[in-house]
Amino acid sequence: MPKPEGRPVSAPPFLSPHPEGVVVACWVVPGASRSEIKGRHGDALRVRVASPPEGGRANAEVCRLLERTLGGKARVESGTTSRSKRILVTGVTLDEAAEIVAGY
Repeated sequence: MPKPEGRPVSAPPFLSPHPEGVVVACWVVPGASRSEIKGRHGDALRVRVASPPEGGRANAEVCRLLERTLGGKARVESGTTSRSKRILVTGVTLDEAAEIVAGY
């Protein structure tokens, strides 16, 4: 099977390369009992956060959770008012991120 352009064979579909790091496609569930990465939601990483979706608090919590998990600096690239978000995590490569999230 040929390797898809720009993506290692082992990278899950919710990770994509970016010149500054890696983009994580997330499905966010705000107002959960605790903040955690809960696996996959289709072609996205399912992220539950305890923060409510008011005033950008849930977005900030998603970024903090991904920073702790992947070890880079995160910011919302798209989907600020949607459950479906694209989060850019700088300072981490696609291969590193794929290895870290392999258990999800």
